[in-house]
Amino acid sequence: MQMYIRMRKLSFLLFLFIFSVVAKAHRIQTFEIKNGQFVFDGCPIQILSGEMHYNRIPHEYWRHRMQMLKAMGLNTVATYVFWNQHEPEPGKWDFSGDKNIKEFIKIAQEEGLHVILRVGPYACAEWEFGGYPWWLQNIKGLELRRDNPLFLKYTNLYIKRLYQEVKDLLVTNGGPIIMVQVENEFGSYASQRKDIPLEEHRRYNEKIKEQLVGAGFNTELFTSDGTWLFQGGALDGVLPTANGENNIANLKKAVDKFHGGVGPYMVAEFYTGWLHHWAEPFPSVDASTVARKADDYLKNGVSFNLYMVHGGTNFGFTSGANYDNKHDIQPDLTSYDYDAPISEAGWATPKYDSLRAVIGKYVKHKLPSVPARIPVIGIPSIKLQRVADVLGYIEKESVKVEGETPMTFEQLGQGYGYVLYTRHFNQPINGTLEVPGLRDYAVVYVNGEKVGELNRCFKKYSLDIDIPFNSTLQILVENMGRINYGSEIVHNNKGIISPVKINDMEMDGDWGMYKLPMDKEPDFSKLPSPDVYSNQSRATTSLKGRPVVYEGTFNLDKVGDTFIDMSAWGKGIIFINGHNIGRYWNIGPQQTLYIPGVWLTKGANRIEIFEQLNDQSQSEVHMLKAPILNQLKMN
Repeated sequence: MQMYIRMRKLSFLLFLFIFSVVAKAHRIQTFEIKNGQFVFDGCPIQILSGEMHYNRIPHEYWRHRMQMLKAMGLNTVATYVFWNQHEPEPGKWDFSGDKNIKEFIKIAQEEGLHVILRVGPYACAEWEFGGYPWWLQNIKGLELRRDNPLFLKYTNLYIKRLYQEVKDLLVTNGGPIIMVQVENEFGSYASQRKDIPLEEHRRYNEKIKEQLVGAGFNTELFTSDGTWLFQGGALDGVLPTANGENNIANLKKAVDKFHGGVGPYMVAEFYTGWLHHWAEPFPSVDASTVARKADDYLKNGVSFNLYMVHGGTNFGFTSGANYDNKHDIQPDLTSYDYDAPISEAGWATPKYDSLRAVIGKYVKHKLPSVPARIPVIGIPSIKLQRVADVLGYIEKESVKVEGETPMTFEQLGQGYGYVLYTRHFNQPINGTLEVPGLRDYAVVYVNGEKVGELNRCFKKYSLDIDIPFNSTLQILVENMGRINYGSEIVHNNKGIISPVKINDMEMDGDWGMYKLPMDKEPDFSKLPSPDVYSNQSRATTSLKGRPVVYEGTFNLDKVGDTFIDMSAWGKGIIFINGHNIGRYWNIGPQQTLYIPGVWLTKGANRIEIFEQLNDQSQSEVHMLKAPILNQLKMN
């Protein structure tokens, strides 16, 4: 009998143990804004967040970067969601690989981090079109970022589809997502679009909030704006947070005015650095300045989100652009290093060390050790074995689209990359070629011979031209990234968007358009043999000034992160083992492109370089162990 009783007792204890484990695993944690505080599981907390975007980091490195945040002393990671990454075509969704937001959030939870989700649908973030899909511009009657039924139809579809991915990861369902943002910096946009009544702006913003709630996002919501812009961006019942506000008194005054006279107080974008444009000096923010401001926030109980804690990279064609009257367009660099505490390649910087020291004084636990760097390699020389003529490739492999006038990228059904515009002239003509509707960069040829470049960045829309009898004008146009901020975001078609003129006469009739999206690396096997050369003197002579693709292979006995030096080249993009690592341009300030080691393999590797200018023949490239991001070379 005693044995039986002991067995029953052991069984009961075992049951209690299993029950407690299961209960703990399924325990729903709580997060709320209450009595002017952020409250997690009944305890007030100060949110110490760092922003990094999953799309800008190879997914194999997500955990490493999360651990870097933890070692700095942060308790939260924030990320935008870029709609255009997930819906590249209407109704075609992609949440795989580096776009797997669910996995990113799960890793954050495993590493003990809360998550702040900035779903937009507008993001900004120096990202192509601010995160909007390019194809929205093809929908007749759709007006971006306003109370427009067609636009709201598509934002609702996006929000509902995103909810399906992340619903189990909301804090209300046991996940790490504690807050979700409504729109983004809408007060700024409302202040610029004075042609739209403020009442309509507010109505639109409220409808985005209703779509989030209707989809099932039942977490705490917040808005994000400069404090002086809360009037146009704040919403009833939603916490307003500040971007770039250094004055704590102003922060508290603005939040109290729009949030019932009480906090909590949060700087949702505490700038650790700043964005970077091509053809402009590389800006930087002093580490001590950032550390002192962090100390000020910490001792005053102000929560913050470091923008950026780690910027990453605008791989492929994901970089956006700004707009001003001086430059017309200011394209962003491929690197999104941002002068952030964690560098583009994931390294701890002096700014990281300064912030870690400050935060360590306030948190109540010992900070983890800083993770080691991902291994870095250098490659002294990679020989380029072949070079191919791209003009020949386009005209033989791309389907010609004909029109009376040049068509935009959007009209051609193409989002990114390049389009070759051609027009044949039976009679000679010379004078001034004008392309006022250039979007954004063009190299101009006559019968395949380069005659000049046009560049929206410098407002260079014209050049002198001489077209002989029975000749063809060719204009290779590059989309350098759609505007991502401000009122000009609604004017974002690419290619040639208005008539081409010579001597102020419109050149209508018989235009040919050839698409070159470069969404995949060029396939040399499709090139007729006369257009592919070994990299010798005859290719140098015949292809000088023409757009070309250089190809090379190289072998590695170990892999690691590296930086390809393009300072001796002109302008173009690079594929490594099929990955588009982004745009280079010798004007700077960025002279190297970051290559993640996870995109390299032991053994054979392949590189293809699309060089648009080809003013001098190339025979090799080399890889460095450190980036060059601040070398501006203005002619």
